[in-house]
Amino acid sequence: MTASLPERTPARGERRLKVALVAGCVQRVFFPSVNEATIRVLAAEGCEVLIPRGQGCCGALSMHAGRDEESKRFAGKLMGALPEDVDTILINAAGCGSHLKDYGRLLGTAEARAFSAKVRDVNEFLAALPPRAERKPLPLKIAMHDACHLQHAQRIVSEPRALLRGIPGVTLLEVPEGTQCCGSAGIYNLVQPDSADQIGARKADNVLSTGADLLASANPGCTLQIQAKLREKGRTLPAAHPIEILDVSINGTEAPWSR
Repeated sequence: MTASLPERTPARGERRLKVALVAGCVQRVFFPSVNEATIRVLAAEGCEVLIPRGQGCCGALSMHAGRDEESKRFAGKLMGALPEDVDTILINAAGCGSHLKDYGRLLGTAEARAFSAKVRDVNEFLAALPPRAERKPLPLKIAMHDACHLQHAQRIVSEPRALLRGIPGVTLLEVPEGTQCCGSAGIYNLVQPDSADQIGARKADNVLSTGADLLASANPGCTLQIQAKLREKGRTLPAAHPIEILDVSINGTEAPWSR
């Protein structure tokens, strides 16, 4: 599933760090442009990016379904597929990142604890890395959606906002009741669809109330859920991962929300 992604992308200019990227399952299938944007932004910021072949599921969805042993098998396989000689292991899907950071507790081994200690969400990582690439202006009003696995599980709230505010021309808008779930919640919208529909409809209304041009969402499940609820209301609002917005600003790529 990583065949379309380069196994190694060199840093642009002097290399600052060597990182491995976990490409994710839902991300790869539904939002492949997020991984492509992640690679370009990291390279522009001086990172060598490795995406080893043989990556599988991280096990998060299995754990949500109560299939603990299956989840642990997925975790062991993923750890074995990633190189140890990297500075950081990066992930751009909030739900996966939350699970990866929990490997040490779930597996209880020194190897798993060392692995989890290296894991960072891409927003978290870039917000802590002094920017090197120039940000070009983007005149956009952006509503920031906080995924539960990012804000509650990983305590990452200010970092994506700092990255977006670093882009000239961006006006960042807060979604009312922003700490509330969108209804996706791992597999919640599959096992409790009626409740998830109500929660999602409320989130869609709150997003629309901002009057934003674009929704920023750092978790693919959230993006799919919110977009589905918007369509049910006969409304549309383009969405992008914060890393995709950075990519347009830094590298001048085509805006994925304009396609």
